[in-house]
Amino acid sequence: MEFVSQPQQEEHDDERGNLKELMIKNSDEIVQIQMHHDQIEETTMTSSETTKKCYMFLLGINYMLLFIGSISSSLLSKFYFNHKGDSRWASTWVQSAGFPLLLLPIYLPFYLFKSTHRKPFTNLTPKMLLLSIVIGFFLGLNNLLFSWGNSYLPVSTNSLVLSSQLVFTLITSVIIVKQKITYTNLNCVILLTISSVMLALGSSHDKPKDLTKTKYFIGFFSTIGAGLLFALYLPLMEKIYKEVSCYSMVMEMQIVMELAATVLATLGMIIDGGFSEMKKEGKNVFDLGEKAYWLTVMFNVVTWQFCFMGTAGMVFLTSSLTGGVCMTALMAVNVLGGVIVFEDNFGWIKVVSTLLCIWGFSSYLYGMYMKMKEEEEEEKKKDDSLEKLINNDKDEEENMTERTIHDGFVFCFCFY
Repeated sequence: MEFVSQPQQEEHDDERGNLKELMIKNSDEIVQIQMHHDQIEETTMTSSETTKKCYMFLLGINYMLLFIGSISSSLLSKFYFNHKGDSRWASTWVQSAGFPLLLLPIYLPFYLFKSTHRKPFTNLTPKMLLLSIVIGFFLGLNNLLFSWGNSYLPVSTNSLVLSSQLVFTLITSVIIVKQKITYTNLNCVILLTISSVMLALGSSHDKPKDLTKTKYFIGFFSTIGAGLLFALYLPLMEKIYKEVSCYSMVMEMQIVMELAATVLATLGMIIDGGFSEMKKEGKNVFDLGEKAYWLTVMFNVVTWQFCFMGTAGMVFLTSSLTGGVCMTALMAVNVLGGVIVFEDNFGWIKVVSTLLCIWGFSSYLYGMYMKMKEEEEEEKKKDDSLEKLINNDKDEEENMTERTIHDGFVFCFCFY
């Protein structure tokens, strides 16, 4: 037996103690690494699910705004003309004059709900501001052309010409934002266009008796111009929105656009005497009285803002083509609204038109669903690859630690 002196024994015990502490420390590091990886994975999954839920909620809200705004503004416009309202400038002005309502979705999230730390209008660059003003003037011109066409053309011809808007939107989307033409979106565009044409042909009896050739051509080319401008407006906004970081910025740009459109409409109203025309129309022309006239104008102002908010949101959250598809699909719903509210005739042509509209819109929704599913699968594959890489790194760390512990035991045994 080998005898060891007291100092040597104490040094030997210290070595063993330090080695034991090292093994315990390495074991704790393994547990901490495992917990850290688990936390990262859990946080990523939670963040992804929350983002998806917020996206779907915002998408649903915007489509609901588009749905309510489009139907309500259409029915109120028809109500206005049914009761002897006939002011093109008033029809133009109400489309954008409600822009202050957009301050609510801009300021409420920051000041009331505290859901964002970004102060309103802080990230708008001079370039974005200038683009918004220029596009706003084009939007005002589009509103004017739409009002002129709506006042001169019969419902059938107006619907027929406006149905070409979706085809224009598809073409401009391909050119400006490189929209891919697929079977789904092409099938949807064709079906919705046929549906709108049939809808127009089914309303051929709506032609006014006093429609002259001059008024007809003015209305026809005005409506064509409105369709072309709006088809250009949608993909341009999609391209600009790619530089936008959040939904609030979309509303900020929208309020600048509509302010510019309102300035243009107000100048036209002042030069042409549009405000005095509205007063005379409310007092002497509108057959339901002055109070009903101003209520109609006020509700029309609000519903148009719902329509524009929904359109801008749909373009930002999806694409310009999706926004155009949704707006065109709502034409059939507007027809049903006219049947329910105004007891319009609902013949077989309108039935077939509505079915084609539902078919086209459903096929587009199915295509969007399949696209989202493919994107989710690709994202899942990326997450699995990342998780596999993390697990490999973790296994290497564990193997290195185990080798260290093993070497420590061997050293301790030999030393002992």
